[in-house]
Amino acid sequence: MSTAPTATTAENANLTDGFHVLVQSLLKNHLDRMYGVIGIPVTDVARIAQAKGIRYIGLRHESDAGNAAAAEGFITGKPGVYLTVSAPGFMNGLIPLKEATENGWPVIMLSGSSSRELIDLGEGDYEGLDQLNYAKPFAKAAYRVDKVEDIPLVVARAIRAACSGRPGGVYIDLPGDTLGQTVAQDVAESLLYEVNDPAPAQLPAPSVIESAMELLASAKKPLIYIGKGAAYAQCDDEVRQFVESTGAPYLAMSMAKGVLPDDHPQNAASDRGMTMREADVVVLLGARLNWMLNFGKGKHWNENVKFIQVDIDPTEIDNSRYIAAPVVGDLKSTVELFNDYLAAHPYKADPAWLEAIQADSAKNNARFSGAETADTVPMNHYNALGAIKKVTDANHDVYIANEGANALDDCRDIIDMYLPRHRLDCGTWGVMGVGLPYAIGAAATTGRPVISIHGDSAFGFDGMEVETICRYNLPVTVVVLNNGGIYRGDFKNLGTDGDPSPLTLSACAHYEKLMEAFGGTGYYATTPAEVEKYVAEGVASGKPTMVCCELSIHAGKESGHITYLNPQPVTGLLVGNEQEDLAEHRENGKLVD
Repeated sequence: MSTAPTATTAENANLTDGFHVLVQSLLKNHLDRMYGVIGIPVTDVARIAQAKGIRYIGLRHESDAGNAAAAEGFITGKPGVYLTVSAPGFMNGLIPLKEATENGWPVIMLSGSSSRELIDLGEGDYEGLDQLNYAKPFAKAAYRVDKVEDIPLVVARAIRAACSGRPGGVYIDLPGDTLGQTVAQDVAESLLYEVNDPAPAQLPAPSVIESAMELLASAKKPLIYIGKGAAYAQCDDEVRQFVESTGAPYLAMSMAKGVLPDDHPQNAASDRGMTMREADVVVLLGARLNWMLNFGKGKHWNENVKFIQVDIDPTEIDNSRYIAAPVVGDLKSTVELFNDYLAAHPYKADPAWLEAIQADSAKNNARFSGAETADTVPMNHYNALGAIKKVTDANHDVYIANEGANALDDCRDIIDMYLPRHRLDCGTWGVMGVGLPYAIGAAATTGRPVISIHGDSAFGFDGMEVETICRYNLPVTVVVLNNGGIYRGDFKNLGTDGDPSPLTLSACAHYEKLMEAFGGTGYYATTPAEVEKYVAEGVASGKPTMVCCELSIHAGKESGHITYLNPQPVTGLLVGNEQEDLAEHRENGKLVD
């Protein structure tokens, strides 16, 4: 890999180099934070970025750096930026690049790489890899820059690609010799520019708006589904006007919670199953008919349901089923047009439909409220999360990062969100290893308190980032719900080797000691009252804090809400007590709708 001349020498000779031009290009476009893990050949990118006013946040793993940057992209609508070294570091950074692209979040990955001639001839360079071609399947767009003069252009193109249409991840390949190239400072300054309107509005035709609203007007039982695309679009006021003017019930995908506050009277979340099964016309606002919505088919939906789908990506229409009224455009412009149409052609859903949902919701809420407020010890997910809910209900501006199985599913159901873009979780891909980096990105971007809620298994994917939280003194309170295993801690080893079950973890672990090891404050909670007290203290302190919550090893369901994705072994192949033990665990963990 080429060795670049020092930037200081270049500047002293009235020259500048690729390091400085890259940093100046980012600053010209107001990209003033960078997450990363540095090393050859990009160490001086981070050093110079920090010297020139970019806040550099060094994480402990490249995947975490990418996820932190992606969280910033979701919250702000501007691309988050992360930096990796070549080859292995680059490959670690591909996972969050793909995650951001699947989620529709803008992010730019900068990665050092080997000189092109060494890669093309396969000469065996240090950490040599044809990174550009590896990146292409994982990114919305990918570029390599070979001349220092082209760095401002590649940054501009990356910003536009990341933000326009459906947002996504963009890769920029930075060979070491490109970073080391020099150019006259005045020439470099003349090449810098700020991208003009990187995400232009895309308006659907008036006839499309009319067709969609006429279909809505025909509905006897309409439903509005709000997706994280609507949250990202920052069209909160427009969505509220649309929902309230129609009088229709609405449901929100997990990261769309808070676009309208969860205590809004039209929120049907407590009666989701019945609402979906009976709705005859559904308006999808930035929500996709993927696995999370059962592809718009099957027993979860009315067999005669018709969909109005609003999406900025035309290839999303008819992705999994026929769409009766496709509306291709950006959410903010489209919902504004919906509202204009309804102002001239008022439509109001039959109030009996919403009243029936509200009555059913009240019954369901009463049924489960006792579980959330119980003082049962050892705790379960319900009363531990119910204790956290008391803190978040008193602090609406707290951001929530969340990952796990039951820790994720139950948190979505129990903890209400009141403000948009304040909840970040596993998203479209359903991955783990995102909780702490999302928390870091949210805290660094906003300066506001974050509660990062994890199952004990999920915490293991990114737990070392506790050190990053402490090093940068971020206002993050980490909560680990420890039930001693993946899903639960009471699974048995079906063999005879004496090892723990494949799903078993340490039920007696004191995870809070990890926070203490790096200078933060740790708490160990065994009761809901302690959980509430310690989480409230952590949030109020604005300092790195962790609360380890001791749950019953019997608390939890296998696979949470996605048991149907977990195939069962053929029973005739099970021997000894295998069949009985598996049946017991699956019965305890079955999906209840």
